[in-house]
Amino acid sequence: MKLPRDCSGAQLIKVLCREFGYAQVNQEGSHVILQTSTPRSHRLSVPNHPRLRPGTLNAILRAVAQAKGVEKTDILDHL
Repeated sequence: MKLPRDCSGAQLIKVLCREFGYAQVNQEGSHVILQTSTPRSHRLSVPNHPRLRPGTLNAILRAVAQAKGVEKTDILDHL
């Protein structure tokens, strides 16, 4: 699985909110805090940068996949 190199933080935030039930609860500088309560409570920080580094994107995808019980590729399909 190859990660996109041009994914912005805003795009990722929009997909996580629209498709995976996350809601923006706070913002600390350029980092947006997202939270969901289904199937369990989960919070994560997404940097609202023009281009996310591949390692940062991979860590966020891994955390969301584990919390939601989906595959990383399912999340990437929405980007």
